[in-house]
Amino acid sequence: MSLRSVLISNFEFSPSPPPMPLPVERQEAIRGTLGSIDDPQERLTVAMSWKSGLAPLKEEERTEDRLVRGCVSRVWLAAEMESGRCRFRVDADSPLVRGLVRLLCGIYDGATSAEVLAEEPVVLEELGILRNLSPTRQNGLAAVRRALVEFAMNAS
Repeated sequence: MSLRSVLISNFEFSPSPPPMPLPVERQEAIRGTLGSIDDPQERLTVAMSWKSGLAPLKEEERTEDRLVRGCVSRVWLAAEMESGRCRFRVDADSPLVRGLVRLLCGIYDGATSAEVLAEEPVVLEELGILRNLSPTRQNGLAAVRRALVEFAMNAS
């Protein structure tokens, strides 16, 4: 048997992509990265520039019906189901808010409805990110979380 035959016979062909990390695993990754930063302001700066991997929202997708109610800054959320998984894209008019809502939505993007409903974004509190936000920004993040939950409830 040739080396090529051995390699081909031992290679697993997968018709679907590898499973997406669960929200709990994503929070652990965030905790591992941001938890090593001692300064709370520096941690917040890194959190707001977090690369969540979410596809960006196009300008024409920033519509009134996608605005998240309860946010002082304008936050747009596009949510859809794709192969039984919740897919989220988000944008905001404030750079700080944009980074924070991308971080939040990145925890849940690709999760099942059940996972979105079951896993709270505790990492934001654990790392002191919420503590360093104004009450209006905290309320805005809570409004985005409610929108994610509402979508997951309606999708299941």
